[in-house]
Amino acid sequence: MLGIEGYEPEWHYDAHALAAVHRARFARLIGRKLLHGWLMWDLSERGWFADGPVILGFGGTNVEVTHRKFDECAITWNQVDMSAAIDWYATGIQLDWRADPHAALRNARGRTLREVNIIERTTVAEWRPRVLHAVEFLFEGARLAVYNAMDENGLTDVPETDLPVINWRRVHVA
Repeated sequence: MLGIEGYEPEWHYDAHALAAVHRARFARLIGRKLLHGWLMWDLSERGWFADGPVILGFGGTNVEVTHRKFDECAITWNQVDMSAAIDWYATGIQLDWRADPHAALRNARGRTLREVNIIERTTVAEWRPRVLHAVEFLFEGARLAVYNAMDENGLTDVPETDLPVINWRRVHVA
């Protein structure tokens, strides 16, 4: 999937379901340091190809997070072989992996993970009162969120104290 051989994400749109599926594995990462973050890189555009997964490396364990559509998220573990070629649907786009090219990744690198949450947006819409928005990683002295940027990934390191209280809810994972 996504031009990555062996990558088989399972998509979720419910924060509680996503948290339940991954709780035990994230619990084993608490207290470990983030060694690297990798992004899929468009070689010809010289920039982040935000459709591909964001990979966080914790020494022997890689967590791969990706978003699609309006509110779907998939988390996988050690599925992406970053040494293998990426064939983005035979489009000719040349993609590779880059370590820590985003300031939010660099800010979290080397810091100890203390908590993982799923962030939901709350709405007044009856058809969808809660929308899965982000996977939040809280480190000692840093915050990293991989969020849904409307059918692709976004990254932010805005401190949790700066988040709006209204319209957001955390679902604790580990």
